[in-house]
Amino acid sequence: MTLPNQLTILRILLTPVFIYFFLTEGAYYKEIALGVFGVAALTDWYDGWLARKFNYISDWGKFMDPLADKILTAGAFFSFVALGVLPLWAVVVVVSRDVVITLLRGYAEWRGISFKTSHYAKWKTFIQMAFLYYLLMVFVFANNAYFDRNHGPLFDALLNEDLIYYTFLVITFITVHTGALYFYKNWEALKALFRSKREPL
Repeated sequence: MTLPNQLTILRILLTPVFIYFFLTEGAYYKEIALGVFGVAALTDWYDGWLARKFNYISDWGKFMDPLADKILTAGAFFSFVALGVLPLWAVVVVVSRDVVITLLRGYAEWRGISFKTSHYAKWKTFIQMAFLYYLLMVFVFANNAYFDRNHGPLFDALLNEDLIYYTFLVITFITVHTGALYFYKNWEALKALFRSKREPL
């Protein structure tokens, strides 16, 4: 197994480690969780760089790499649900859309069918990740005794319930909208996907 694929598996294995520490009581554990998430995110960048530089590209990697990303982000989003920060229904919508399309795209590539992607969908991913990193950083620092003691009002404002809720509501709408456009733009490819047989290797 190539190093990029090993890093993909590592990212999946780090997800429950992150969840365990993040949901454990105590600021120190949440700081460890933030470090684990950062390492997992770095493996995503590094395995992509390795795959492009040394042409370590395989059907397995093309399918599992984006799926590993979704597993990691889903773990983080559902952790915030468990902590009462994000609404369950919105997280289910966001995660379901991303996982379904990731699985469909992977299956299509395995069948030799290409799906179109858009800059809008890439912006959706960027906005999701920016929000998630913001939430992780602010939440972890807000639970730190030093920052809470010296900057408590600032973190209260940054974690304002309405701010978080309505920001994630907008992200949920964008996620659903990009998903609908994805199916619309790839309708013919989707029909071909479930009509055709895979080309022999």
